[in-house]
Amino acid sequence: MLKQSQMLIPTLREVPADAEIASHKLLLRAGMARQLASGIYTYLPLALRTLHKIQAIVREEMNRAGGQELLMPAMQPAELWHQTGRWDVYGPELVRLQDRHDRSFALGPTHEEVITSLVRDEINSYKKLPINLYQIQTKFRDEVRPRFGLIRCREFIMKDAYSFDTTQEGLDINFQAMYDAYTRIFTRVGLNFRAVEADAGAIGGKGTYEFMALCEIGEDTIAYSEEGDFAANLEKAEVVYKPSAKPEGEVPAFEKVHTPGVKTIEQLTKAMNVDAKQIIKSLIYRVDEKLVMILVRGDHELNEVKLKNLYDATQVGLAQEADLRALTGAPAGFVGPVGLDTEKVEIIADNYVQDVHDGIVGANEADYHLAHVVIGRDFKVGRFADLRNITEGDECPRTGGAIKFARGVEVGHVFKLGTKYSQAIGATFLDENGRSQPMIMGCYGIGVSRTIAAAIEQNNDENGIIWPVAIAPFHVHVIPVNVKVDEQRLTSEQVTEQLHRAGVEVLFDDRPERAGVKFKDADLIGLPLRITVSDKAAQEGTVEVRIRKTGETHNVNLDELVPTVKKLLASIDHTGAELFGE
Repeated sequence: MLKQSQMLIPTLREVPADAEIASHKLLLRAGMARQLASGIYTYLPLALRTLHKIQAIVREEMNRAGGQELLMPAMQPAELWHQTGRWDVYGPELVRLQDRHDRSFALGPTHEEVITSLVRDEINSYKKLPINLYQIQTKFRDEVRPRFGLIRCREFIMKDAYSFDTTQEGLDINFQAMYDAYTRIFTRVGLNFRAVEADAGAIGGKGTYEFMALCEIGEDTIAYSEEGDFAANLEKAEVVYKPSAKPEGEVPAFEKVHTPGVKTIEQLTKAMNVDAKQIIKSLIYRVDEKLVMILVRGDHELNEVKLKNLYDATQVGLAQEADLRALTGAPAGFVGPVGLDTEKVEIIADNYVQDVHDGIVGANEADYHLAHVVIGRDFKVGRFADLRNITEGDECPRTGGAIKFARGVEVGHVFKLGTKYSQAIGATFLDENGRSQPMIMGCYGIGVSRTIAAAIEQNNDENGIIWPVAIAPFHVHVIPVNVKVDEQRLTSEQVTEQLHRAGVEVLFDDRPERAGVKFKDADLIGLPLRITVSDKAAQEGTVEVRIRKTGETHNVNLDELVPTVKKLLASIDHTGAELFGE
């Protein structure tokens, strides 16, 4: 019997000053987690129970999909990362260290290098493929700004899986199996989620989906259409270009306009009394070692991921002020494409810049812009491409309907890696004809600890957490109104024992606190059902059963309590899972 007086559940009345979002506040207030250092947390007993339940669901579905569990080292030798080129590319988020012999290691943020080297050494024939290997393990990333509690940590728990196939068709089958498994996992956990098309980022690969838990505090924007199943991360969402009709009449020759101190689009629209659609933003970026001028319409925003993918670049970033002045003679805010030496810098533009027929650009001179600029007549564009962020109201690339936005937290990610890592590390197999071929890989991750925070973000009210049944630390909170009254204490113990024998997980609040204090803690901790044992237990043979999510209460006869509790828990759990072991 788990008695609350004997458990480490240090609830707090006040909201911690550094907690910004609901899940962070409630994890701390409900006594589930404590911060050791920035982005590094201890999971207290209640949170660990939920963590174990999520892990169990993940294991069941991964095993069902053909995965085999193993456990790899957290410390990874730098040599492996040098083989793939990621030691230098991954950046300062990679936690690096040296041992006593001055050998360099990293604390693993992910395990592509390690798993690929393992499979390279252990599998060499097509007869042993395909294979899908996974682990649930602590990962490390030195986030520049850890925030939002378990949403963005420097140390976190992740499930990562890696598939190895002999053909692209085999990868497609494995990928679909993982996609389906993830759909089952997040459904069973009780999340409101969407699978969205995404960019692979530093891991690489093509064919990528993020599983996003929908919530207002999400750091990612999801573009979706209500008319179909299209959903994509903002950085990935394709923008459909349909040319607008050109206005009639000639555009006069461009003229230089004095615009002192006018550097932003907002300032320029006011100073020249024009719509932002008439302005062409000129941005100079360093794409790896090359300088490029990117043009986007004034009412649009450049998508750096699309720019990076266009050039298949490793790094992109705004050019330094010195580069701007060397190329254009002007500071930021006043650069433009007219008269630019295209031998020194390539000019590219987003597709929608083609719709600007009488434009305004920087004059390449401080405090001046050019009006009545025409593409093709006054400057040349090397190529047009989809380079901007999609916006609400844009046309969906799949359905033609209007795009809408939602916010989300990434809880899962599936990639088709191809041969990026197998070729770099030499993971090959002999095919039926005895020829050596690189293995074709997939990669599949779930943020296990982050899923706890996402579930709380979606399930809370002003009083505390409202746990989904499948991952609640316990199913039921048994609370005697006055534990000093023998009848109430004994009945509570009997109820707890009966439910426990029936497979229902029970937390028994045996503390000698006032009923109001215990009820507040119960709402804060948020177990699905609360059973209140009062004098009615002795007088009428009934207890009160309250559903945390709705506040609905039922007076239940003691001899009907077990089946009633099971029925109520099943009614508020919408995953269809088997909840209790008999």
